[in-house]
This record gives sequence, structure tokens and C-alpha cells, in this order.
Amino acid sequence: MSDRRGYWEELERPGPDAVTVGDTELRAGSRVRLHPRSLADVFDAALDGRLAVVEGIEEDMEGRVQLTVVVDEDPGRDLGMRRQPGHRFFFAPDEVEPIDAPRAERTRVLVAGIGNVFLGDDGWGVALADRLARRELPGAVEVVDYGIRGMDLAYAMADGGYDAVVLLDAAPRGEPPGTVYLIEPEVDAGEVAIDTHGMDPVKVLAMVHGIGGSPPRTLVVGCEPANRLDADAEELVVELTEPVRAALTEAERLVESLLDELLTTNETEVKEP
Repeated sequence: MSDRRGYWEELERPGPDAVTVGDTELRAGSRVRLHPRSLADVFDAALDGRLAVVEGIEEDMEGRVQLTVVVDEDPGRDLGMRRQPGHRFFFAPDEVEPIDAPRAERTRVLVAGIGNVFLGDDGWGVALADRLARRELPGAVEVVDYGIRGMDLAYAMADGGYDAVVLLDAAPRGEPPGTVYLIEPEVDAGEVAIDTHGMDPVKVLAMVHGIGGSPPRTLVVGCEPANRLDADAEELVVELTEPVRAALTEAERLVESLLDELLTTNETEVKEP
């Protein structure tokens, strides 16, 4: 019985906090380039040369160390950061190349488009995310269309390791349609109810608190809609109204300027003594 107890204790023993590859110490959050040793199958070939983030370090009972990584280009990388199967990959230390990126590139920002594309102007944030995803943005900026997947977004904000989040959303505030806003929303301490269908920024922040997380700095780039349809509308509308569509260009420039500011600010804060 004592041997069996020791076996399970070995399985539960945590791996090391860091491992040295060349002259670089790697730990959770380090960036690497993947170089599978064998290239024995199509899957290895597909991962060869890809950039990834170290999610954790594990050690087996024989003392062999493996890095668990999440690939940058994996559409389900937020699931990998939540340690979900299918989106985490295992590599030996000699199969990765450390990437000594400058701080501005290591600062991670999530740009999340939210809204329902079948409810007219409510899909503005998704349309803006689609435009931004086609542009060349810094490598540490991820643009994701979350649509109406509020809980997925909440988990990404809570556990994704982001330094900042920019939400893109239709934001009715009583101004002329097409007016673009920059908002920093706040949530009261008691406002933590989980609403899996809620996708306005305040409800998403409340969901983050409701699952026990602490959201990073969150900003909203919003646009005044011309129409306000709801899920009970008799007809689906998959097009934006003209003033709201025209606001996409201004919003693109605003988001790019905001990203420059967020990355530069974080870099300056690190350099200060």
C-alpha cells in the first residue's frame, strides 16, 4: 500500500517552475518557436516553425521534462490557456527555440468583437473585428470574433493572461448614429451574476467576477447604432445601416492608435526603475 501511495504522490508532484534552454530561462508565459525533432508526420510538419506560449512545465516519474505550449495561430488558443485538451501540445526543451521578444511584443492585448450579426447594427463589433483581423497588427495582439459567446469571452479575460482587453461593440448612448466612443466600463463589487446570454461589456465584466476572475484593464470601442433589434425580432437583418458602416473606418484608426498606446505604456512601465 505504501508503494501505491508513493506512485500517486509522484503523479501529482508539480513540475519545475522554469527550465533553461541555451542561455534562456523558460517559464509559464515565455514565448518560443517550435521545432519538432522527428517531423515524423503531417502534424509535426504543420507545427514546425510556429510561435507558441509556454503554458506550463511538467516532469514525469523518470525526470523527463516537457513544456506544454499553446500555439499562437490556434483559433482555440483561449481553450488551451484554460488547460482544455486538444489545444495544448507537449515538447521537449530541445524542441523549442526561445524568443527573446521586446516587452512591447510580450504585452498581450485581446481585441474582441461582440454582437449578433443577425440583428442589424448589433453586429458592428463583429464587423470591426473582421476588418482588424485582416490588418498587420503587433504579434501580441489577438483579434477574436466572440459573437454572442459571453462565457467564452469571460473565461478568456479571466484566464487568458492578457494585459489589456479592447471590446468592440454597438453602444447606444443617445448620440447620432455612427458616433464612435471610447469607454472604460466599471462593474460594482456586488454585480457578479453570471448571465451566459449577456454580451454587453458590463455583463461580460460581471461574468468574469462571477467565475472568480479578475479582468485586465478593459476598454470599449463602441458605435451608436441606428437600429436596436432584439432576439424576438420577426425578421433577421444581416446588414449594418449606412452611418454605422461608415463609422468602421474611423473605429479602425482609433483601435490601432489605442493599441500603440497600450503597448507603449506597458513597455515604459517595465523600464522604469
